[in-house]
Amino acid sequence: MEMLPGIYRWIHVLAGIMWVGLLYYFNFVQVPAMKAAQADGSAAGIAKHVAPRALFYFRWAALVTWLAGAALLSSHFVAAFTFQAGYQKIGIGAWLGTIMLLNVWGIIWPNQKKILGLVQATDEQKNKARRIAFLASRTNTALSIPMLFFMVAQTHIPI
Repeated sequence: MEMLPGIYRWIHVLAGIMWVGLLYYFNFVQVPAMKAAQADGSAAGIAKHVAPRALFYFRWAALVTWLAGAALLSSHFVAAFTFQAGYQKIGIGAWLGTIMLLNVWGIIWPNQKKILGLVQATDEQKNKARRIAFLASRTNTALSIPMLFFMVAQTHIPI
């Protein structure tokens, strides 16, 4: 049983790398590439083959990261989420990660399903979904920096 925290930590780190890596890929690579690909008529391959697969790993990496983080907190979960003494830094990081997770599953994914044609939507609904997903994704990108800082700060940076 004493190996479990180490296992949870590695799962948390590896899933987190995948989650944030895909977040950055979407925001810095795929979104600009889709604009260029739509302009020359070659976006279908990205939209049909790359985006759904990347979004699959993105949303599940988000959930696994959060669950492994919760497992790491174990008996300190409430202390972190209520900012009790000694748990303020990890609590801020945990809340930022929670907001990001909720953005992924509650905003980004439902809108991406419309954009990718996985659920029926009119062109107007798709355009609105693109904007909403874009803003939620950019919000997560902005939140990822302080989230990572506070996750590391708990044990490595005295404040």
